[in-house]
Amino acid sequence: MVTDPKQCRIDEEDLRSALADLKGYVDITEEDLLKIYSLALRHARKRSMVAIPVSDLMTRDVVTINPEADLKEAARRLSGLRISGMPVVDAEHRVLGILSEADILSLAGVKKGHTFKDVLRHVLGAPLPVRKKGNTVGEIMSSPAITTDPDRDIRAVAAILDEKRIKRLPVIDEDDRLVGIIARADIVRAMGMGQEKKPKKRRLLRSSKK
Repeated sequence: MVTDPKQCRIDEEDLRSALADLKGYVDITEEDLLKIYSLALRHARKRSMVAIPVSDLMTRDVVTINPEADLKEAARRLSGLRISGMPVVDAEHRVLGILSEADILSLAGVKKGHTFKDVLRHVLGAPLPVRKKGNTVGEIMSSPAITTDPDRDIRAVAAILDEKRIKRLPVIDEDDRLVGIIARADIVRAMGMGQEKKPKKRRLLRSSKK
């Protein structure tokens, strides 16, 4: 995603950004100048990166489920399709929340954020608090869902995924309807493929009516 360093051109804005990174008054020496140049080059590289919108990478064939669906059905779908989560949508296809494996595991007493040692203690008989209770998807889903729009730069999405420690974001249109989903794997794949290659877009949306 980054252009050849030889093709990066440093301008005044890059130098100002580099100076800001140094934080505070600087008595310029040769070493300082080299450091400023290095920081300015880094800013120039970031500026030269071509923004990639979410719409270029998102999966359009989204597996969804409705809030009234039974949890056994939800678990079967997650397991059968080998996915770790799916958006919960209403009749208008608006996103109400996200159902993940972690939400379902919480019913067994495995709370989000527990370490492997905690889970091992639970298996050996030590109780863990149950975070949620319920029989339907709507009762245990994580809500409200964090979403994004199709025009957002994937770098911004990557930052959100990292900050919130989540794996995916539903993508919604101007009417708040689901149009796709963008996952960490999509962004990693794009970085590996380079700018010149982009994944094929899939078009269908599937939803559980149970």
